[in-house]
Amino acid sequence: MIPRYSRPEMVAVFSPETKLGIWLDVELAAAEAMAEIGAVPAEPVRALTQKAAAHRERLIDPARVEEIEAVTRHDVIAFLTHVEQVCGEEARFLHLGLTSSDLLDTTLAIQLTRAADLILTDLDLVLDALERRAYEHKLTPCIGRSHGIHAEPVTFGLKLASAFAEFARNRRRMVRAREEIATCAISGAVGTFANVDPRVEAAVAVRFGLRPEPISTQVIPRDRHAAFTSVLALIASSIERLAIEVRHLQRTEVREAEEFFAAGQKGSSAMPHKRNPVLSENLTGLARMIRAAVIPALENVALWHERDISHSSVERVMLPDACILTDFALVRLARMMENLVVYPEQMRRNLEATHGLHSSQRVLLALTEAGLPRQKAYEIVQRQAMRAWHEGKPLLELLAGDPEVTAHLDRARLERLFDLDYHFKHVDTIFERVFGAPAGNGNGG
Repeated sequence: MIPRYSRPEMVAVFSPETKLGIWLDVELAAAEAMAEIGAVPAEPVRALTQKAAAHRERLIDPARVEEIEAVTRHDVIAFLTHVEQVCGEEARFLHLGLTSSDLLDTTLAIQLTRAADLILTDLDLVLDALERRAYEHKLTPCIGRSHGIHAEPVTFGLKLASAFAEFARNRRRMVRAREEIATCAISGAVGTFANVDPRVEAAVAVRFGLRPEPISTQVIPRDRHAAFTSVLALIASSIERLAIEVRHLQRTEVREAEEFFAAGQKGSSAMPHKRNPVLSENLTGLARMIRAAVIPALENVALWHERDISHSSVERVMLPDACILTDFALVRLARMMENLVVYPEQMRRNLEATHGLHSSQRVLLALTEAGLPRQKAYEIVQRQAMRAWHEGKPLLELLAGDPEVTAHLDRARLERLFDLDYHFKHVDTIFERVFGAPAGNGNGG
């Protein structure tokens, strides 16, 4: 991934140095486990471990491994050759009974669990920002919209609580995805353990906080990786949903909220007045890139027989990029929501812009409760609502002047039907469902 959309912590997880370091650690762990069960002599393995520790910096040399790979045309063999050149004859106890995929897939599992841990931390940043801003605007009235058209009043806090609940679900999904991806395979060619004892796999799994894959072929089954990638895609869609909300609210005609505009920031090279929703637009684009990983991940599930390598080239690009982009997008979203500028006065103006149309359902219900057939009541209210819309007159006044309405509802009752607070009487209940305790209880996960 290009540096513009990368954070160093996540980039480091997938760096060549990190990969070679894990390769070395996995190979040594397997050799030590073999020595512990008596499959190989303990003393040479102990000497190898000491040499590897003493020369670790020299061993983790991507450039040298690439030089060797230019000849071998095989990355794992190139690495093992390099280790043997540095550590000497004891290196013969590495990779005994293993196949390349044992090393590659176990390493990838370690990398993806580390990536998942970073993403979980990022999700907590988003959740913390959303919870704080939701309580800040718990009772800030604004118009709810369906199809982009004014519907009934909500609060801005409810909008943010909805996003919080969605990201809390995503956090739980990522916890499950981390668990699913955290499996280890040290089972040898075609996964039969013919040349490596299953106890070696179990020991390596414990060493790296993984579980033994119940049954591998020559690879860890790729449905696990597809599930992990699908969760990244779900997170991306949630990021985009919130980003689109901000983009709409920042439109000049709406202007209920906007991204923070820093001193010295410029919105347009041509128009000095512009304050564009660049962060949320960027997040919309990044979400598309993250979701683009799903189809390749699903197609990687279907490999030939016990294995082929059609998945390998895909994963070298797709998995690091999807993780790096998700990490970057979540941190950007958290900061954007933390600094979001909210305009309650403009929300109130927009709420009142349709002259009380947001209370049409309350009048409809009151007329039906008063004895009118529902369709007749609907026709009466809709007629006056259309007049309010086209003539710019308050719906309350039009209804109060309609004999078909006043025959059932007096002026005082009509005025009560336009009380804004009516719509917010269950906000506390919703917040308690979302956040737990009335004062909030963390990330809800």
